[in-house]
Amino acid sequence: MLKQIQQLKPNVYDYTLPELEALLQGWGQPTFRARQLYRQLYVNLAASFEAMTDLPVALRARLAEETRLGSLDLRREQMADSGDTRKALWALPGEAVIETVLMRYPERATVCVSTQAGCAMGCVFCATGQMGLLRNVSTGEIVEQVLHMQRVLRTNGAHLTNLVFMGMGEPFANYDRWWAAVERLHDPQGFNFGARNMTVSTVGLVPGIHRLASETLPVNLAVSLHAPSDQLRSALMPVNQRFPLHELLAAVQEYIERTRRRVSFEYVLLQGQNDTRELAAELADLVGGMLCHVNLIPWNPVPGTPLHRSHRRQVETFQQVLVERGIPCTVRVERGLEIAAACGQLAALPAGMPLVVA
Repeated sequence: MLKQIQQLKPNVYDYTLPELEALLQGWGQPTFRARQLYRQLYVNLAASFEAMTDLPVALRARLAEETRLGSLDLRREQMADSGDTRKALWALPGEAVIETVLMRYPERATVCVSTQAGCAMGCVFCATGQMGLLRNVSTGEIVEQVLHMQRVLRTNGAHLTNLVFMGMGEPFANYDRWWAAVERLHDPQGFNFGARNMTVSTVGLVPGIHRLASETLPVNLAVSLHAPSDQLRSALMPVNQRFPLHELLAAVQEYIERTRRRVSFEYVLLQGQNDTRELAAELADLVGGMLCHVNLIPWNPVPGTPLHRSHRRQVETFQQVLVERGIPCTVRVERGLEIAAACGQLAALPAGMPLVVA
């Protein structure tokens, strides 16, 4: 499998603009040709080299011969919520698979991007965690997911407003490639997407939070918390044994102090596990005084787990306790349940399935 990946032609989405300039200069092309190519990739969103009509025919032919315009193989797209939710299943070189979700709302459009195929974090309530880690996703493969969904939106006269790295995988476990994708998508010479409209979600990898706090681009931080005590959190999220709550919250506080940005704490509600009034009060004590927001997430069903989602009344009670204690709190709107596109459900169906647009 590794040999197969190594033999593939390079993916142009993995190149920075300076790297494209160096590549084309090596082919005897002037520097401005690389800028034209970069604009075609990230502004025009060209879907083929043939569509890049401002490039010479011979250059387009050589690009097609020696490079690839993307490495993701679209195997299936599914629709839900009257077409407002769209999930794409991609096969990667080497046979791993990932999924990307586009969610449209009246005033915004959000794409949820995967940064790893599978995940090594092992959270008990998450379908992706049951897969284990297959491989990291490259910078170009992260970028390509976004460009695809932007093309979809353009065909309907819309555009992307929010980007969340909350799909398959732990972004901070693939930090360098993920951050390179952030910089590429933010680049004013290309895709020009605002960093303040990007959010990264982590299970609590403390070194990654420290790194993010020192970055120059103001990317938002969401932390998967899911429990107010180390004992309960370790039972739900093995990562807590490496980075217990006091270390995690210290890193989050550093991020807040250095960036002056509000952090979102994500909290999946599991019936009889972490959804009692008492635990809501503990959570309020834990995060009280921090510049934060709590996002409650009714658990979305994952096959093969003995867990159950909290009853609606329990969710409302949990939220009420937090609000009464002065903690800003909302309940996440559910999207894509019927196509397993909701939070925690991404598990990537077998890559051998044919392309079917539902």
